[in-house]
Amino acid sequence: MNANQFLKAVSQLQGWRECAFVLALAERSFPNYALFADAVDLKTGGKMHQILDLAWGTLQEGVTETAIPKLLLKLEALSPDVEAYDAYGVYPAFDFCQLLEQALLNRLNPSKHRATEASQLATGTVMSFIELSEGEGLEEDELVRLLDSHPLMKEDKTFQRDLVLALKRQRTPLEQFIIEIREGAANDGVSNLGISLGD
Repeated sequence: MNANQFLKAVSQLQGWRECAFVLALAERSFPNYALFADAVDLKTGGKMHQILDLAWGTLQEGVTETAIPKLLLKLEALSPDVEAYDAYGVYPAFDFCQLLEQALLNRLNPSKHRATEASQLATGTVMSFIELSEGEGLEEDELVRLLDSHPLMKEDKTFQRDLVLALKRQRTPLEQFIIEIREGAANDGVSNLGISLGD
């Protein structure tokens, strides 16, 4: 699957598949939020994980739409204000919050396509991190080469492509399938930035 095929496949995701795609991106970046919250002593990681759990629950039938606005309000209350912190970590943490928000909004308004933007946001988190950690003083073409060849970028690309293919093949959001998608996205607690809750 080349880049154009991938973009087309993402743009065609709809309904539960689109929501599952965005949720999986959020799941992969959750450690970025949890580690930031720990680092600045916010103690909100557990509460945020509950919202993530409940968001995954919306993929199963029988979840009332009235629950989602409440989750969005809780999410907003737990989202860090990027202006309030000097630490770089606030940006990946905030990106996670935006992904989770997009997944919840998808359940409220499934007709608005969100997966393409979410995909770009998740990849952008990785790009910014590499630029900050390894890209200082590089010319633009050197930076492009660094990003093209970087293991984190390759992992992000592979993860997103495999995810889209799995979702396209699956006919219904069976519980076992959703569990497998979520476990794969959780990546044993290692985020898209290669940082781990176990660190």
